[in-house]
Amino acid sequence: MKRLSTNEIRQQFLDYFQSKGHEIVESSSLVPANDPTLMFTNAGMVQFKDAFLGLEKRAYRRAATSQKVMRVSGKHNDLENVGPSPRHHTFFEMLGNFSFGDYFKREAIAYAWDLLVNQWQLPVERLWFSVYEDDDEAERLWIETGVSPDRVLRFGKKDNWWSMGDTGPCGPNSEIHFYWGDLATQTAAGVNQDDEYLEIWNLVFMQYDQKASGELVPLPATGVDTGAGLERIASILQGTDNDYDTDAFAPIMDRIQGLLGADAAHRAANLFRYRAVADHSRAITFLIADGVLPGNEGRSYVVRMILRRAARFGKLLGFDGPFLAKVAEVVIGQMGGHYTDLPKKRDFILQTITDEEERFRRTLTTGLALLDTVMDRLAGEQVSVIPGDQAFFLWDTYGFPIDLTRDVAAERGFTVDEAGFRVLLAEQKEKSRASVQDKVAQDVGVYAQLLAQLQADGLVPNSGVEQRIYENLAEIDSVVAGIIRNGAIAQEAHSGDEVEIILPETPFYVESGGQIGDTGEIYYFPEDTEQPVFVVEVRDTRRRIPGLITHIGKVTQGSVRVGDPATAAIDTERRWDIMRNHTATHVLHAVLRERLGSHVHQAGSLVEPNRLRFDFTHTQAVPKEELAEIERRANEIILENYAVKTRWTSHKRAVEEGAMALFGEKYGDEVRVVSFGEAEDEDGRSFSMELCGGTHVDSTAEIGGFRVVSEGSVAAGVRRIEVVTGRGAETLTEQRLRTLERVADTLHAKPDEVESAARALQEQNQQLQRELAQLRHKLAQQNSGALLDQAVQVNGIKVLAVPVEAADADSMRQMTDWLRGRLGSSVVVVGAVVNEKPQLVAAVTPDLVKRGVHAGNLVRDAAKLMGGGGGGRPDMAQAGGKDASKLAEALATVPAWVEKSLEN
Repeated sequence: MKRLSTNEIRQQFLDYFQSKGHEIVESSSLVPANDPTLMFTNAGMVQFKDAFLGLEKRAYRRAATSQKVMRVSGKHNDLENVGPSPRHHTFFEMLGNFSFGDYFKREAIAYAWDLLVNQWQLPVERLWFSVYEDDDEAERLWIETGVSPDRVLRFGKKDNWWSMGDTGPCGPNSEIHFYWGDLATQTAAGVNQDDEYLEIWNLVFMQYDQKASGELVPLPATGVDTGAGLERIASILQGTDNDYDTDAFAPIMDRIQGLLGADAAHRAANLFRYRAVADHSRAITFLIADGVLPGNEGRSYVVRMILRRAARFGKLLGFDGPFLAKVAEVVIGQMGGHYTDLPKKRDFILQTITDEEERFRRTLTTGLALLDTVMDRLAGEQVSVIPGDQAFFLWDTYGFPIDLTRDVAAERGFTVDEAGFRVLLAEQKEKSRASVQDKVAQDVGVYAQLLAQLQADGLVPNSGVEQRIYENLAEIDSVVAGIIRNGAIAQEAHSGDEVEIILPETPFYVESGGQIGDTGEIYYFPEDTEQPVFVVEVRDTRRRIPGLITHIGKVTQGSVRVGDPATAAIDTERRWDIMRNHTATHVLHAVLRERLGSHVHQAGSLVEPNRLRFDFTHTQAVPKEELAEIERRANEIILENYAVKTRWTSHKRAVEEGAMALFGEKYGDEVRVVSFGEAEDEDGRSFSMELCGGTHVDSTAEIGGFRVVSEGSVAAGVRRIEVVTGRGAETLTEQRLRTLERVADTLHAKPDEVESAARALQEQNQQLQRELAQLRHKLAQQNSGALLDQAVQVNGIKVLAVPVEAADADSMRQMTDWLRGRLGSSVVVVGAVVNEKPQLVAAVTPDLVKRGVHAGNLVRDAAKLMGGGGGGRPDMAQAGGKDASKLAEALATVPAWVEKSLEN
């Protein structure tokens, strides 16, 4: 066999299939674009899903990729096996070749055999081949290729049928296995049973579309989807019996060992922890690079969970501080040559990892304190098992790992009801899974049926959609090509009906890329009539499936029928507001990167007529002064009146030229680039250049004003800015000027004197507050003097427990301090009702503190009578309650409590 590095294997795979006429396609994001049925990209075919379904036409019919893959959710969840298993990973690279209605089983089998046996020289005597139990053709083709018949085995759906999820493309598959053991002992019985038989390549023969109902519908054309684990092939070609000893993981594990200052024995004794940290470091590095940041929901929660799992293993290995960023540096160095976005986002990746790791260390502190409280309570009840719901609460609310709960519990002689924990965990996962399925189970069959019908009739809808939208036409004449009413295809609809109207072409923008869809009307008004035949009020526009745009609205007049002439007219004033805001997002994005750093990337946006909302990657709040500079710079760009240029080019060329892509968006082979402003740097790039299918103004000056409304955090490492432009900015400015004028009138000052007048008023108020505090202090002393005679003797010391009139707890503390000073050796407790709630403040002289009288314990016990609690230092403490009627009763308990405390 050839000995190749992982980088060499990846490149040779792509070169081989390029020589066979395959288009080399870049890996898509780990976040599936426009596909809510998947949490993460779990296979190489995900980005080609619509091509297999016949909903998307590509410029090529065969392709090859090295795809980033995550398997931590749904049916493809390998998380629990990571570490103990020598081959399972959360993140890995999947090599694949694909055919979209081009070649099928014969060529797929021949290519796999040629590459493995002839190119990489894998020994035939170690290879085994499995096929689906009814697939006679695949078995015959393997034998014709040169495989011994006794090495082609048949299996059922569990082993030799592949689907991307609960729905979508699927079909029978053929797997190639490599045997690691002693040749003299290998048997057919070990395939799919024994770990020594390693599955290295899966050839899926795409034939069906699985519906949510379970029905298998034949695809428009058969296809091929193959997947070969890069790390597994590396283990074979590098002669290791596990993935972690290959050059994909060994340098990462070396860094872990080096950071610990550990030896080989430590690594061997903690091997599964080293492996888990290495695997998880790769996963979080790539997830963060793809814009998935730690959080509490969905994908963000997965990142947080994986990172904290790695941090937990690191703690057990001996790390006493954040370390994962230093491990991630190796990942970036190793893989940054092929995945060039890693070094570009290096600083942001490392900072995000460190911030989350520090956050988890604080979580550990909180969780340990809560766990101690639970165990203290259980010990008092003479219970030694921590209930499953308590362990689940710690995990679900605070991210406190169950294995840590188990370890800490064992140290104090407790066990954990892990069965109960697992039940609650399973229930939560089922609810989450069901929730996701409810959202994504919409059957697009009616739309696919209508599209096929229109194509058969020669009415291909929306064929000119791009041109019409970008011409910024207010209206066009068209014809009603299709109607959907009540979720079904209809021939007509009448006044009051909710409908979706399909036109062959449209000037309406379809919601995508953060920009909401256009509104307006579709109507037919013959020239020789006084009343329209029909009017449909369009509230939104959506692309239900590739190739089919629907105008969603209500018939407000008359009746509309398929085949009717129609005029489609957008709300132009609303469109202009949206265009101003959309171009402004590009201005804002460029300015943020200029001011805050190149780590800033768009993490989401919403472009509406009245505002724009822009989410971006940044780990810290943006200071007000910086926000003001961002606003000033954005207005400067707008006033420069740069021409906003658009052009179509290949996706590859656009990226090479530096165009920025929107996170989570799916792009075709041809993309639209929007740019403006000549940059000052030598490469001649525009100030802003982004891939964008939205509508824009012709020049930046048409944006008008630009005003930042707010800035804040929406998730760990993600900030949000809201902005108004154009008419919205003008309205905001007018409102603020009127407010300024009203405040100036109130202060009897000119508008430009408001700041100094307000500052003078603030200083005056502070002086009055100081004088009021002094008066309250004097009054408290006067009132306190009358209380001294109410002190009682308890075992030879003075105890004073009385109700007082006080405005706040600070006044009460001053009273107790003054009374204690006048009484000498004493215990003083005062009570008052503040804001309708009873409060107690206690003070104890130092000599009595030495004798065991504790002010905190005193007020805590007294406050229980009022339905409250509290505590504090031995010499000064405070408590509160709920029932003010019990205040006198609480004060009355003080002498007896002091007496008992002195006796103890």
